[in-house]
Amino acid sequence: QVRLAESGGGSVQAGGSLRLSCVASGGTFRRRCLAWFRQAAGKEREAVATIDRDGSATYADSVKGRFTISRDNADNTQFLQMNSLKPEDSARYYCAARGYGDYCRGLGGDFPYLGQGTQVTVSS
Repeated sequence: QVRLAESGGGSVQAGGSLRLSCVASGGTFRRRCLAWFRQAAGKEREAVATIDRDGSATYADSVKGRFTISRDNADNTQFLQMNSLKPEDSARYYCAARGYGDYCRGLGGDFPYLGQGTQVTVSS
């Protein structure tokens, strides 16, 4: 059973940056599609970015050019670098992983492994 733990959230002013980290235990990040999701108060959870086994990434239009997803398979970690943050980026951010051997399907697909989330608040 893969367990995911996020860190790096916090409060920042608009235009600032944050870097989220996610560490996996009980399983490996290798050969899996990884992702970051977010859920704002009163809204549905949405995919922010995915990164495939070969390192290729897909981003939601709302974060393209501002966020960068990356992974370090050796350390079972993934990251989300968030720059030029906006108040509308405020949400709880979740690290996610697909099953072993599963490729990414753009921003879609099943992600059976999800962390507890870390809160990001951007003030104007």
